Amino acid sequence: MVDVHCHLNFKAFEDDLDDAIKKAQDAGVEIIINTGTSLESSLKAVELANKYDHLYAIVGIHPHHADKVQSGWEKELKKLAQNKKVVGIGEIGLDYYSYKSNGIVDPKLQKNVFQTQIQMASELKLPLQIHNRHAGEDIIEILNSHKNLLKNPIPGMFHCFAGNLDTLQKALNLGFYIGFDGNITYKGLAPGETVSLSELCKNTPLERIVIETDAPFLTPEPYRSGRNEPSYVIITGAKIAEIKAISKKDLDSITTQNAKQIFNI
Repeated sequence: MVDVHCHLNFKAFEDDLDDAIKKAQDAGVEIIINTGTSLESSLKAVELANKYDHLYAIVGIHPHHADKVQSGWEKELKKLAQNKKVVGIGEIGLDYYSYKSNGIVDPKLQKNVFQTQIQMASELKLPLQIHNRHAGEDIIEILNSHKNLLKNPIPGMFHCFAGNLDTLQKALNLGFYIGFDGNITYKGLAPGETVSLSELCKNTPLERIVIETDAPFLTPEPYRSGRNEPSYVIITGAKIAEIKAISKKDLDSITTQNAKQIFNI
């Protein structure tokens, strides 16, 4: 199985990184992709990818950091993105949800940083890893207006997909794959959402699904109160297999192939 999006590059893993990696390998996780959210965490993701054979990196500026970048950030990010172990640009996109730790960044700044990175991905022929929270309509509009820049035949994936069925269908129509995380094991709806993750999963073709943890966040049940880690991608996979009414073995095979097709790994 492949964890297409986690953050071993975050401080949550600085004390037991090797143990977390070994635990994932022992559980059957073949590949781990660490994703950056800033220049600093993107650099760390690249360093880890260069240190471990089965680790890869995705680099980018998260919408929460769109108001924190400094002059010249594009040049620094592009240099990082040209490392041989970098397989995508992300996590990039828009986020209109007001968190306690981070209010809503000016949408205009978010859009500018997002569009700059779409252009960069096109120049480097890398797929996108999209972050969307309560911003599906604007994200789809931007992607449609930059359709000529999207990588063919697979432009990338939506990380930790949430939203409505219309946004899902439009993302699929653009060629994107859909990532589901440990929160698919939670009961009820996330704040502001109107469609359950299980319903979104049911409406996503198997050949377009990839699995991720977003570790250390979104820990699946029954470990929700603790830190998430790459080994738990197996738990999320089991839940998706249940929703799609297929064997865990088939789910593993299909989603692993999907991940390898997106990121050419």
